[in-house]
Amino acid sequence: QVQLVESGGGLVQAGGSLRLSCTASGRTLTTYIMGWFRQAPGKEREFVAAITRSGGNSDYTGSVKGRFTISRDNAKNTVYLQMNSLKPEDTAVYYCAATRTLGITQVTMTYDYWGQGTQVTVSS
Repeated sequence: QVQLVESGGGLVQAGGSLRLSCTASGRTLTTYIMGWFRQAPGKEREFVAAITRSGGNSDYTGSVKGRFTISRDNAKNTVYLQMNSLKPEDTAVYYCAATRTLGITQVTMTYDYWGQGTQVTVSS
């Protein structure tokens, strides 16, 4: 089992930046590929980014590519999502999630463990 706790959400103006953190306990973070998802009001939960166990490869949804960067510090059992050039359409609850799949997946149901979420609100 692993427990995930997100932090770093808040209110920011369009064009600003935030860095989300997800800290794991119960298992070493290297056990898992880690992902970030988000869910806006009235919308389905969607994939945002994922990173491999060693941090050597990552994947992003097209709407955030070039603006967001996922990274991990396994020594601190922490995954980060650096969000730059934020837009109002980025407003959502952001969740980190863990999977033991062999490679990066964007499929929500393949992730076994989830954090409680952190709210990101971008004002125009």
